[in-house]
Amino acid sequence: MELFGTAGIRGSVTERVTPELALSVGRAAGVDGDEFVVARDGRVTGPALAAAMEAGLESAGATVHRAGMLPTPALAFASQGRRGVMLTASHNPPTDNGIKVFDDGVEYAREAEQAIEERVEAGASPVAWDEWGGGDEVEPLAAYRSAVTDFASTRGADLDGLRVAVDCGNGMGALATPQVLRELGAQVVTLNANVDGHFPGRESKPTPETLSDLREFVADGEFAFGLGHDGDADRIVIIDGDGEVVHEDTVLAILAEHYVRSEDVADPVVVTTPNASARIDERVRAAGGRVERVRLGALHEGIASARADGGDVVFAAEPWKHIHVPFGGWIDGVTSAAVVGRLVADVGLDALREPVTERPYRKVSVECPDTAKATVMETVATTLPDAFPDAEVDTEYGVRLEFPDASWTLVRPSGTEPYVRIYAESDEVDGLVADVRAVVDEAVADAA
Repeated sequence: MELFGTAGIRGSVTERVTPELALSVGRAAGVDGDEFVVARDGRVTGPALAAAMEAGLESAGATVHRAGMLPTPALAFASQGRRGVMLTASHNPPTDNGIKVFDDGVEYAREAEQAIEERVEAGASPVAWDEWGGGDEVEPLAAYRSAVTDFASTRGADLDGLRVAVDCGNGMGALATPQVLRELGAQVVTLNANVDGHFPGRESKPTPETLSDLREFVADGEFAFGLGHDGDADRIVIIDGDGEVVHEDTVLAILAEHYVRSEDVADPVVVTTPNASARIDERVRAAGGRVERVRLGALHEGIASARADGGDVVFAAEPWKHIHVPFGGWIDGVTSAAVVGRLVADVGLDALREPVTERPYRKVSVECPDTAKATVMETVATTLPDAFPDAEVDTEYGVRLEFPDASWTLVRPSGTEPYVRIYAESDEVDGLVADVRAVVDEAVADAA
């Protein structure tokens, strides 16, 4: 049984992430520890799934601390020294929900997820009636916001009056990001800052299209920058003063360079993923660090691996999602907002972007049923290198080709949606994408 993807368990609440599944996963996870903090995002289905999860955990003998609605990074913060479960589908539509499990502030490793899957499949039974766990209510949000504020205060400059527009997308960012930025001194204007599980303001996934209102608002006003969150506030998108989206890899490169320069360690390492741009490597090298890559959705595993090899991991990220390692081991869009704000206040967004080489970059999604992904990737692993015989090939995390002129492309299956993704960075990026897509389209057609 395979339940977990690259970002926990996600899917339709009537077909996949049902109360029955939440109960089973809770009972299976409950044997891992004595204490769990349980929280949810603002989705309509969250209370029922949280109740089922709590019942599963308690019937396995665990004590449950009910935290109510939280951003996912706040739940991760609260899980330090114990375990945690977050009920969220992040950027998925309101018809979906999901389950993420944490251990001491870090998402479960693949082996731990597989252990839960095995227990669910085996149908774990409750412990004896007099061994069931109890529960109580906790409120970690204020402590989390204070911790983010204190951490960001050590970086960049004061946000004294800095004007920032924040689109919370009717999600969990509304409970943390505006408050943190205001505490740091910013003048914050919010959009969609009421929590509503129907996401009436815009789709939960922050994209250039769904953030059109924010982009127009920032372009028409006097703002240092704008930012948008997804439903659970682990992702962040930055908007410049002209209302344009700052490329996710440029934001990643800015933060990576900052942490390499600011952390006093012998071997500063930035962990990222195969779909991340070479602009990150350039800025990290310029600052005196190095980059290690790990499969998408496994940043925590990459951090552990780099540390085992003697590296000092100072930052880890995949596009849109950042782990501020000196602060904690979880993906945290609220902390990203605070740190970016302080850096912008120090030198301005344009100055932060200026040293980053922004080569043409594209990401394309090709529709592919989940059931066909394995066959398609097996085919592409052969046909794509055949189509580009001069490229160096790496098939560890999808199929990545690197060309003599330093351009590259990556094909990998989405872990959460019915797509195969194509990533490419090249001075001739449109032609490269077209050629790669032709190979992928043929593989999808053959698998149909």
